[in-house]
Amino acid sequence: MRFISPKTDFAFKKIFGSDQSKDILISFLNAMIYSGNSVIHDLEIIDPYSAGDVVDLKDTFLDVKAVLDDQTTVIIEMQLWNVEAFEKRVVYNLCKTYGNQLKLGQGYFDLNPVIALTITDFKLFPSTEKVISCFYFQEEEDHLPYQENELKLVFVELPKFTKQLEDLESVIDKWIFFIKEAPNLEIMPDKLREIPQLEKALTIANQAGLSVSEVEKLRKQEMALEDARGAWNFAKREGREEGREEGRLEGKRNLLLGLLESRFGQLTRNAIALIEALTNQDLDRLSKAIWDFNTSEDLLNWLEEHSSSK
Repeated sequence: MRFISPKTDFAFKKIFGSDQSKDILISFLNAMIYSGNSVIHDLEIIDPYSAGDVVDLKDTFLDVKAVLDDQTTVIIEMQLWNVEAFEKRVVYNLCKTYGNQLKLGQGYFDLNPVIALTITDFKLFPSTEKVISCFYFQEEEDHLPYQENELKLVFVELPKFTKQLEDLESVIDKWIFFIKEAPNLEIMPDKLREIPQLEKALTIANQAGLSVSEVEKLRKQEMALEDARGAWNFAKREGREEGREEGRLEGKRNLLLGLLESRFGQLTRNAIALIEALTNQDLDRLSKAIWDFNTSEDLLNWLEEHSSSK
């Protein structure tokens, strides 16, 4: 068996956000948000995944959204890289989802709680080794909670989870292990199959069950993501070997141009000229912003904005 990685947008949505995923998502959210307790009994997946969806390559966006049986909205996001202003965007998505509940004529009593669950493939909080961290409003000195259940941020940092298969004990352990290690499994481990929803998730994640078009979409995402992961390490090595600042800049520019052309096709002369004029610091900013662009127009707007600000 070969299992697809839940870290890709395509796989994450297929496993957790399809019409057949309700019981999977309930089990997963109970584990991540409610410490494995059966708090959620039912939910509605908003805009569920379908096989015909167009799958764009992005490092992150709102992957899955659900409304729980107590009317709490949960937004679930997979984040692969610590891009610029990531922490601000998480807060923005939480507050925007909360505020957008009100329609014309409705009062504040119609607002329902919102939880943002964010899974990161990097360490976000270096001062703690906790895998799951939860935040809400509280008084600064006495830590008195203010509307504790109204707005909540929950983060799951995958690199901090180091347990092996034989060490898994709780339902929390098993779900995090699945997210992190699924593509490295060759069979369905008995420890994971003990949870029916996890066994079902593994069945969906089994590549043998994918259509030809789905496999092709998945491969394109996996290849592009691996290229992006290695690109900047290569640029740094190239710069060190040449031992010159210009060598580092040239290496970064060439790698960025290659990545951008793989996403958007041949770039215009104007776009190339703007990229070649970027400073070392701006190239670093562009490397973080690249995955937020949906079109070549988004790229050009970013380049022109940074050019005009100088």
